[in-house]
Amino acid sequence: MSIDMNKKFSRPAGHHTVTPSFTVTGAAKVLDFLQRAFGGKVVDKYEGPGGVVFHAEVMIGDSVVMLGEAQPDKPDHTPMPAMFSLYVDTGNDVDAIYKKALAAGAKNLMDPQNQFYGYRSATVQDPGGNKWTISAIVEELSREEIEKRMASMPHSS
Repeated sequence: MSIDMNKKFSRPAGHHTVTPSFTVTGAAKVLDFLQRAFGGKVVDKYEGPGGVVFHAEVMIGDSVVMLGEAQPDKPDHTPMPAMFSLYVDTGNDVDAIYKKALAAGAKNLMDPQNQFYGYRSATVQDPGGNKWTISAIVEELSREEIEKRMASMPHSS
């Protein structure tokens, strides 16, 4: 069989130029969390012995996130949680999805609140240690308006 190394194929749906991936202990729990908290749809999954999730791809909105079970004996599969930004449509959606994530087992890291840069956001941590900041744009601000607000904020030393 001969493979044409110059032939270009399309990426699978939801895979962008950079597609995030993480490995965690308890990948099956995280996979369940992503489905219950964020409406994730499993688009691909490979299980090993005992139902261990070796590789899964979950479509959340228009993007795929890949994950798998950490395997400390393999240098390329050691635990590697990540941070994600999950954009939703409205400020009310931030609050609703935040509550849904907590009900699905997330740990609260930051309650929903309006930010100086025009977003409403909240941050949770999933059962695998990944941090998810749920955000919606609630104000359209110019760079100057954001910088003015930032300058008036108290600074810690």
